Amino acid sequence: MELAICTDVFADLGYTDMLDKVKSMGIDAVEMTAGGWGARKHCNTEELLSDAEKLSTFKKELESRGMRISALNTSCNPLWPSATGEEYKKSMYQCAELAGKLGVKKIVAMAGLPAGNEKDTTPNWITSTISWPAFMAPAYQYQWNVTIEFWKEYADHCKRCGVEQIAIEEFPGTMVWSAETLLKLRNATDPMIGINLDPSHMIVLGADPIAAARALKGCIFHVHGKDARIERGTSDVNGLLDPRPVTETAERMWNYVAVGCGQDLAWWKEFFSVLSMLGYHGDVSLEMEDLTMSVEAGVATSIDALRQTISR
Repeated sequence: MELAICTDVFADLGYTDMLDKVKSMGIDAVEMTAGGWGARKHCNTEELLSDAEKLSTFKKELESRGMRISALNTSCNPLWPSATGEEYKKSMYQCAELAGKLGVKKIVAMAGLPAGNEKDTTPNWITSTISWPAFMAPAYQYQWNVTIEFWKEYADHCKRCGVEQIAIEEFPGTMVWSAETLLKLRNATDPMIGINLDPSHMIVLGADPIAAARALKGCIFHVHGKDARIERGTSDVNGLLDPRPVTETAERMWNYVAVGCGQDLAWWKEFFSVLSMLGYHGDVSLEMEDLTMSVEAGVATSIDALRQTISR
């Protein structure tokens, strides 16, 4: 496995300054947002698609530093029935086109979340037992129908562009938030769809990412190096679901934290050992979203922990 980094953490830097920053940390692979709701500060997709000279310069900056793109990220909600949802969808299709021009074979995305029926406009994450109230089951089935239709069409588009893998990040508040839901989407669509295994999202829902990895053998396409911590005291009283903004760290039931500040290094060593045993030898892309410390401290802490635990 090789260490990569999601570059949105350096959104305040320009493209070449970001590459120099990452290179100075001894990292040669970058995951950049090229669609969706990410910052897209380092990869202007529409510009690169329309200007061959700028596309060539973009690639040369990577090549001159001996760096590569581990994946293009286009995480968002393309299933939101709104103008914004349509913009997200457009950006996802453009991301695949850019991946083809760059020779990038992997896209990271999220499954999205539809509304509860064809007349509604509000995305609805159904987490309660669908047998009651009675309208829940039809809404849930409608959402899966919409989701499957979109991803069949998008997978076909990606194939035409030369993309080989779509790594869906299992994310609370989307249709794919667990191992089981990822497998449901994959089995209903195309084997080019697999998981971007982000352990932090499983941790905050009470799942075991190591057990989930075993269930996902053969369809782990990408891994995010990202940790989470269940906060003692608050979670003991209120459980794990938390609608508070992520900025209210002191009051939340859980928080995203730098790697090693949630699960200890022994856990991370087992996690990567199991991934290696299951056949995953790809990139581990550091995604730093710890709001309890500075960006520099969070990145340094995470890199230190990952370098001690990644199976090489």
